[in-house]
Amino acid sequence: MTPPRTAPGTPLPVVLAGARGHGRWHVANIRRLEAEGIVRLAGICELTPLTEEESGGELPEQSPDFGALLDSTGARIAVICTPIPTHTDLALAAAGRGVHILLEKPPAPSYAEYRRMADGVAAARVACQIGFQSLGSHAVPAIRELVAEGAVGRVTGIGGAGAWVRPEEYFRRAPWAGRRRLNGVDVVDGALTNPLAHAVATALALADSTRAEDVAGIETELLRANDIESDDTSCVRVTTARGGSVTVAATLCAERADEPYVLVHGTSGRITFWYKQDRVLLQRAGHGPQEMRFDRTDLLENLVAHLTDGAPLLVTPDRTGAFMQVVEAIRKAPDPAPLPDGAWHRVPGENRRVVPGIDGLVAAAADTLSLYSELGALWAPPAHHLPKEVSTR
Repeated sequence: MTPPRTAPGTPLPVVLAGARGHGRWHVANIRRLEAEGIVRLAGICELTPLTEEESGGELPEQSPDFGALLDSTGARIAVICTPIPTHTDLALAAAGRGVHILLEKPPAPSYAEYRRMADGVAAARVACQIGFQSLGSHAVPAIRELVAEGAVGRVTGIGGAGAWVRPEEYFRRAPWAGRRRLNGVDVVDGALTNPLAHAVATALALADSTRAEDVAGIETELLRANDIESDDTSCVRVTTARGGSVTVAATLCAERADEPYVLVHGTSGRITFWYKQDRVLLQRAGHGPQEMRFDRTDLLENLVAHLTDGAPLLVTPDRTGAFMQVVEAIRKAPDPAPLPDGAWHRVPGENRRVVPGIDGLVAAAADTLSLYSELGALWAPPAHHLPKEVSTR
């Protein structure tokens, strides 16, 4: 059921849970929309109150009690950017009060928690948007249209590549960082499930396989160069229900940082989408390369438009079901294998670990739809296979 509409022109009161770390981006974005008269920052939920400088303007009401803050501010929207294991409970706390939700990715640390969140939100009949900002890019429907028109022939698979660098401090930024579990609770932080989760979600979207039931099987190779629990160098191959293949490779131990991208392979061409830049390159037989740039719709702005004008939500929980199948496969896989000492080294003066040759392997995986072990990486263990085995009700 569509939530009742709010009169256009009335700024909607927003409470932000988690305003530090990545939450700083949300503070700035809410302030941007506040200046446009679209929303009003009514409250911030943080264990330690923000300063006026941190909040980017006059301080709103603050409290460490999320539910009490929603009640006292009369919030219409909650933006939740808190540790992964807290997502489901906070989303349900908002939904139980009739508050609509923008929930950061990954939406939950397990398929069961995702299902509990999605079912609870649906039962409460509130709107929920999952924060995969790349899916707000206008390039996504444009690429789908190019594919439908046969611009690159028959699609033979989708690849994704993310080669990033992160210092060792990155894995100590919060108690849950770099963890698979914390105090007996699933976290499932990792290259594919958190920092480069957009590569996975965007690849699945371009494969038109975003729902849980669109996944037929999953293979994972999870490794780590850093002294952490979770993976920092990993790849996944998803077999879709229609027989397609989606392969995404990622590392946080690259030799050089590069822009992540998704690659659509066709029988007569390819489409490369640098999703952080909203930039697309079309290469096809008989034509010169064609580069295009696109705008994107902000997901909070889209949520407001849904509540005021009935605009369709761009990233509903159901449209992240396939991504959550990948999270579940990674959660159930054996713990990431530590890379042997000779497979990585520290960069002097930068306090980060590098896996020599990983940049090329990440690109090759996206280019050939292969896993690291199939590309001859001697340190890669055999792939862990997880057929579809969780409920998709």
